[in-house]
Order: sequence, then structure tokens, then C-alpha cells
Amino acid sequence: MKPLNKKDIKQEVFDLYDAYAHNKLQRREFIERLSMYAVGGITIPSLMSFLMPNYKDTMLVPTNDPRLVSEYITYESPKGGGPIKGLLSKPAKAKDKLPGIVVVHENRGLNPYIEDTAKQAALEGFITLAPDALTPLGGYPGNDDEGRALQRQRDRNEMLEDFIAAFAYLKNHKECSGNIGVVGFCFGGWISNMMAVKVSDLKAAVPFYGGQPKEDIDKINAPLMLQFAGLDKRVNEGWPAYEKALKANNKEYVAYTYPDVNHGFHNTTTPRYDKTAAELAWKRTIDFFNKNLK
Repeated sequence: MKPLNKKDIKQEVFDLYDAYAHNKLQRREFIERLSMYAVGGITIPSLMSFLMPNYKDTMLVPTNDPRLVSEYITYESPKGGGPIKGLLSKPAKAKDKLPGIVVVHENRGLNPYIEDTAKQAALEGFITLAPDALTPLGGYPGNDDEGRALQRQRDRNEMLEDFIAAFAYLKNHKECSGNIGVVGFCFGGWISNMMAVKVSDLKAAVPFYGGQPKEDIDKINAPLMLQFAGLDKRVNEGWPAYEKALKANNKEYVAYTYPDVNHGFHNTTTPRYDKTAAELAWKRTIDFFNKNLK
């Protein structure tokens, strides 16, 4: 049987996966509903294998890349979950202090995709910190299903404090210039929006398909770049009200919607990945950070 590709799969299957990945469906119900699309030689196991993350073959930065210095560190989060582990990355040959970026994971902890993304940002001339909000529960468990289950056990506002504490860690790091931004994906997109509300000296925020804050929009100081997936009805429905509030408060922002791509289009590890949209969105992100942090 030839491998599946995107053209073989109906949009309803991606919508089902989105519901499953965001805890709207239990695994049993997800599999039961998938069975409706296991036709014409497509089996449920082949669909499941196609939809699940592939970390082995999709990383963009080689392990132990000599251009980088990456190490796991621990920092304190007094209002959050206590000591938090994170991946700290920086260019190996940096001579001057570097602007910083907090890189925020999705709803499943610090998995290889987010670590890879943090390394990509570091290669662009930043010192990056990618925290693992699952640290108080033992850290990312090695697979996304268990990671999602663990993250549901934590209060999201306590996790927000963990990422705000990551900002403080970078702010005080001897190799950081003090100009710090944040980029986050899905849950991390919500964190990025909320850090813009909560952290007065944040210099830039880039939420990828993230939930929107409902209040205190007037407190945002950082310029925003908001990245949306055209097929992501769940997240996009909150954008008009958020944009209205940003305009009413004269906030600096730019928003991009990438047509015909799914929530998670930047994530290289699943078939929701869209190379063209992901590369354009990432170039815009780095250009935005270069403008506002350097």
C-alpha cells in the first residue's frame, strides 16, 4: 500500500484531529469517528499513523549543531509551578549581548518540535528559552498524548506565570541585552497574547493561532504580529473582537491569515504542516523580532 498524502485525506479528518488534539474528543471517540473515513484501501491504523507527529524525520536543526550552544537550565517561578526546566539556546560564536525570545509550547509540553523551533530562532542571532510547563509533573513524557493529559492537570494561569518568569530569567541573563520577545503556538499563542497584556516591558509578541485575551487590552505595550490559519474556525472566531479592542486602544499590530491551511500549519511533524505558509510566517516572525529587539 502506498503511503498516504494530504490529497488522500478529507478536511473533516483534519478537523477531527484538531478536536482530538485539543481535548474535545477522547481517543476512543476519535478512532470511532475516523472509521468513517477508512475507505478505499485506507485503514484506521494507516490514518492514525499518518496523523500522529513524526519527530524522527522532521527536525530542521541537527542534534548538537556546532553553530549553537544549547543546554537545559532550571529557573525559579515563584508565582507558578516552582523550579521550571527549559532549553536555553544561543549562537556559538556570539560576542555581544543578544536579544532574547521566550518560545512557548503547545498544549503538550516541551516536545522536540518546540525545541527545534527555539534552536531555529537562536540561529538567527537570539538567545532563546523554551520552558517546559510540565516540569512540576515530571516534564514532557516523551509522547504528545501523555503530554496533553499532564498539561490538563495544571492551571493555565499558573503556567502563564511560569513563562513570565522565563522572561525575567532572560532579562537578568548576563548574555541578554534585555530586549525580549515571545513567540508561541496554540496554547503558546494564548500565552504570547497574555504576556503582552501582563509584561509591560515585553518588546514584541508573535502568537501563532492563539486564543485572545478578553480584557486589559489597554495594558499592551508590545507590538504584536498575529499569525492565523485560514481553516482554523475555532481560534479565528475570537479575532474580530480582539482586533476591535486593539484598534480602540491604538495598539500596534499586524495580522496575517494564511488561506487554506490548518491550525498547526507551522508544526513540521504532522500533516497539517504547510511548508509554504510555515516558511513565510517564520520569515515574517524573524523580521519582526529583528526590527523590534535588535
